[in-house]
Amino acid sequence: MSALVLDGKALAQQFEQEMRARVEKLKQKADGRKPILATILVGADPASATYVKMKGNACERVGMGSIRVELADTTTTEQLLAEIEKLNANPDVHGILLQHPVPGQIDERLCFDAIDLEKDVDGVTCLGFGRMSMGESAYGCATPQGIMRLLEHYKVPLESKHAVVVGRSAILGKPMAMMLLNANATVTICHSRTKDLAAHIRQADIVIGAVGKPEFIKADWIKDGAVVVDAGYHPQKCGDIELEPLTGRVSAYAPVPGGVGPMTINTLIFQTLESAEKSLGTPSV
Repeated sequence: MSALVLDGKALAQQFEQEMRARVEKLKQKADGRKPILATILVGADPASATYVKMKGNACERVGMGSIRVELADTTTTEQLLAEIEKLNANPDVHGILLQHPVPGQIDERLCFDAIDLEKDVDGVTCLGFGRMSMGESAYGCATPQGIMRLLEHYKVPLESKHAVVVGRSAILGKPMAMMLLNANATVTICHSRTKDLAAHIRQADIVIGAVGKPEFIKADWIKDGAVVVDAGYHPQKCGDIELEPLTGRVSAYAPVPGGVGPMTINTLIFQTLESAEKSLGTPSV
């Protein structure tokens, strides 16, 4: 079987070309103003710093602006809330990203929920999740929304398919399940403590790996012809799914790296552009 490769890297590059054109069009209509994404980094975690830098670089590639807010690892919840409020009140900022995770003394959920819905381009607020789940207007959480854009582009059928999401985090597993449900898939949510996990996965037409453990999902748990999307990435340069033995017998798969990761950043930038178009009164559609 020749599997379809869900190439997120190539797709993100294609979308960036389209976004560059939209940004230029927006600037012409809005007296030179351009979309701006504000990123907040609390502490000096090297991986988080790298992710924030990648997001800033992505903004630059499409002609958008970025504001980088860096706070000490001793920052309190109240201090972080004050920074978020400044960005909420800044009309030049169209999207706000609070880099996860924050230091332990901070109430991360309270800070996520302080982001204005209109600027929640990373889809992390409870209100945004609720609205998305109910089919109302909201920006989707960037990684699962990126996966949905990837599946849509490659015309992977979702309706009536049985999707198994392995993972239940607030920013990946739970919103992923709701997005698939809204696309008329039948969804099972599993996690690391699910009894007889392999039996659930063997029934899946679509497997989403979002558990955060290297190669936790074994190749022999996945049936022939399934669609496999691995949202994990670990220092071993592998994901959450034992992928290599599967590439010759599944119908489609997202590679690691180069599958979901590029689409996560691309979706964050795309949703910031959409927010700017709405804010500046020049929506693309």
